[in-house]
Amino acid sequence: MRAILATSASHALVNRQKSLIDVDGLLGLDATPRVDPACEEQRETKRAIEVVARATVALRDSFDAMRDGNLQLGKLGSVADDLSDRIDASPDIFLKVTRLKTKDEGTYVHSLAVSALMMRLARALDYEESAVHELGVAGLLHDVGKLGIPNEILNKTGVLDLEEKRLIRSHPDVGHRLLKELGKVSELTLDICLYHHETLDGSGYPAGLKAARLTPEIRLATVCDVFEALTSARAYKMPWEARDALKWMFDRGHLFDKKLVLRLASVFS
Repeated sequence: MRAILATSASHALVNRQKSLIDVDGLLGLDATPRVDPACEEQRETKRAIEVVARATVALRDSFDAMRDGNLQLGKLGSVADDLSDRIDASPDIFLKVTRLKTKDEGTYVHSLAVSALMMRLARALDYEESAVHELGVAGLLHDVGKLGIPNEILNKTGVLDLEEKRLIRSHPDVGHRLLKELGKVSELTLDICLYHHETLDGSGYPAGLKAARLTPEIRLATVCDVFEALTSARAYKMPWEARDALKWMFDRGHLFDKKLVLRLASVFS
């Protein structure tokens, strides 16, 4: 009898708790908070804007310091960590924010976005965290050679003449020499700076290397660099949609590593 009474009391308690939960739900008092997707997107966008703004200033300062022979690797490492956190939190929102760059910020924000993409892709490929971090720093420095190219050439809307093309194509060599002189950077960073415009069929520059001589890390940097360039507004073109850029790159397997393009696509799916 006691067992029956105990069971009945237990059932009554459970039913009463269910009733309370139902009432709480009707009154909007659920213990589980409801997340408004629009508000969460606004918060993520605000965080991304703040990180990109801070990182742009830090990268500009670091590049200025390089002109004076001072390479601030510690500062660049901190920038890479901040970028990694943001692109992991929300890849689409982060890249959307980086595409708001002005002409004067172009080289800096492009480098931030490429760095973040390289880290995101490396992590998706199960690279160790130390390697992910190193690739992030390499991404920040890959276009340092553009420091010596006038903005009127970088931002030119019309067709480049032969001398302007030569100057643009010189930036990997210029950046590589600068980093080599400064010292302290890894061979991986030097290689990515020098070879990020090489392609699998040997039609790239500055050395015309073919697939067999392009490491997975160089291929990764190239895919991220081209993707960011295609999906960003430039003085001479409108931005592409991510899916169109990825399809264009995948269809050109003679230039880009198709496996890496597919893995990059998975970041946005």
